[in-house]
Amino acid sequence: MTSETVRSYDRDAAAYVARTAAVPDSVRAALEQLADRLGPGARVIEIGSGGGRDALLMEQLGLAVRRTDVTPAFVALLREQGHTCDHLDPLVDDLSSLDGPYDAVWANASLLHVARDDLATVLGHLAAVTRTGGLLCMSLKEGDGEGWSTHGTINGPRHFTYWQAAAVEAVVRRAGWGDVVVRQGLGGDRGETWLELWAVRDGVSP
Repeated sequence: MTSETVRSYDRDAAAYVARTAAVPDSVRAALEQLADRLGPGARVIEIGSGGGRDALLMEQLGLAVRRTDVTPAFVALLREQGHTCDHLDPLVDDLSSLDGPYDAVWANASLLHVARDDLATVLGHLAAVTRTGGLLCMSLKEGDGEGWSTHGTINGPRHFTYWQAAAVEAVVRRAGWGDVVVRQGLGGDRGETWLELWAVRDGVSP
């Protein structure tokens, strides 16, 4: 994620959290599916916890969540609420846990800020800390190219990378994940098409 994108989230973190407090039906369904597939007590690393909405629901569904975010304001907000949250950049920081590999990775609308050439590296890092057979669930915006956008409650510019299903599937497989499934769906209030991607850690080093 670019430093300018982080600064934009940092400045308007509280407004973003307030606007995105409700869990969309599509996200709730994906989290319920994740919990069903993993079973109670499974350990999930969340990339881009934001205001912590998804993590709370995962915990209500019986999962154990490691909250992480690259934006200092989100990390501070979650800590103020009494949650442990690590300030981590999945591109360059160590994602491993003293408790061993994770059972799943949850990255809801966070990796869409990763540069196209860096996504394979990030997903490879995540594969390296996920057990064989563990799950990846991530969502990205469908489209071509990349660009800056200023919209919603974030007043500063944010950089987005857009993906087509076949292209992101190829990157995911190259990074050490298999059994890739990509689904299309509408999201947000801007009529955009999103890609929801599921994959399984395949046991082959990327």
